[in-house]
Amino acid sequence: MSNGFDNNDLKVVAVTNQKGGVGKTTTTINLSAALIELGKKVLIIDLDPQGNASTGLGIDYDQRSLTVYDVLLAETSVSKAVLPTSMEGLHIIPSTVDLSSADIELIKTANHSTALSRALSEDRSLVDSYDFIFVDCPPSLSLLTINAMVAANSVLIPLQSEFFALEGLSQLMLSVREIRNSVNTELRFEGVVLTMFDRRNNLSQQVEKDARENLGEIVFKTVIPRNVRISEAPSHGLPVLLYDTNCFGSKAYASLSAELILQEEKSYG
Repeated sequence: MSNGFDNNDLKVVAVTNQKGGVGKTTTTINLSAALIELGKKVLIIDLDPQGNASTGLGIDYDQRSLTVYDVLLAETSVSKAVLPTSMEGLHIIPSTVDLSSADIELIKTANHSTALSRALSEDRSLVDSYDFIFVDCPPSLSLLTINAMVAANSVLIPLQSEFFALEGLSQLMLSVREIRNSVNTELRFEGVVLTMFDRRNNLSQQVEKDARENLGEIVFKTVIPRNVRISEAPSHGLPVLLYDTNCFGSKAYASLSAELILQEEKSYG
């Protein structure tokens, strides 16, 4: 069994790590924005009840009348829940704290792990509207995260450049393989991206060395630096590329997007 999309039409990427504070939402927003700069059309699905991706893109709470919660419970279509952002070509399906109860509601349904995949498959207009869909997952291996991985073509894992960074990663990678072997045969690793990297810090360099030795080529060459402008941008409701185009953080995400596109071209010809 595989998800509902042809890879040549639309790429769905689940951005996940069961640890919080690793730069998952930051990477979702800014990689998406960098791909827009390369002429791609991108939809973000905010699958985290904290709603940080929605807030970080300037979506006020009163704008979120339809959310991903409604999509998962089949109360609305994907297209009807989409909102524009301040960046042309970048859209989002927002979330609210209501999403916290989605696990409980979904478990009552027969196809509780395929709700997102079903919703995406049923809305064929998405193929014409977007090149990429990035799903910002909650910081846990919950039913929401499983829904994202079942719907996705690939998994992108942000990895914080700090002590214990690799701990827990093996469980996440095992979960990906289990889903690939059972529900979504197309699922693969998009890659691991090192975040909050400080070249002056010996620990960051050691984490990079360990990651590349243990994980090999799935670790992106681009690393995302610890950068104050990246941290400031969400409070202005903007991707860092709009907040400060020339900062190190913007340049890093631009590099990551170019590396991702090159990787896609190699993978799919």
